[in-house]
Amino acid sequence: MKSNNSARAAARLAAVQALYQRDMEGTQLPTLLDEFHRHRLGAEIEGDQYAPAEVAFFDDVVRGVDARRDEIDALLSARLAEGWRLERLDKTMLQVLRAGVWELLARADVPTGTAISEYVDVAHAFFDQREAKFVNGVLDAVAKDVR
Repeated sequence: MKSNNSARAAARLAAVQALYQRDMEGTQLPTLLDEFHRHRLGAEIEGDQYAPAEVAFFDDVVRGVDARRDEIDALLSARLAEGWRLERLDKTMLQVLRAGVWELLARADVPTGTAISEYVDVAHAFFDQREAKFVNGVLDAVAKDVR
């Protein structure tokens, strides 16, 4: 069971990276998925060995966020503190939140607590404790809206 969990965790982390690339560079979805399948998931890059990822789950997250981005952004916007807008968020943070919200919306098979804690873990890969707590708070608030 643990290997499946680590494969999902790797898929979530890779999905956030893919969504970031799509947002920053405008890479077309088929090209982006192919690039990650062939060169990133479970590969060694600049001496770092990336964990094998659950490819279908990675694809589901990336495609799902892409397809429902407006809906996801509306849910996020509603839960940001007054005066805050998505444009003010760090670009990586935005992708962590989008992926987490998508999973809360679309993957009823993933328990709420699991989805939230997994994206808090993803946030730890990029940010300090303060930002990880922010992810926890926003996703918890959105979960109350959608589950």
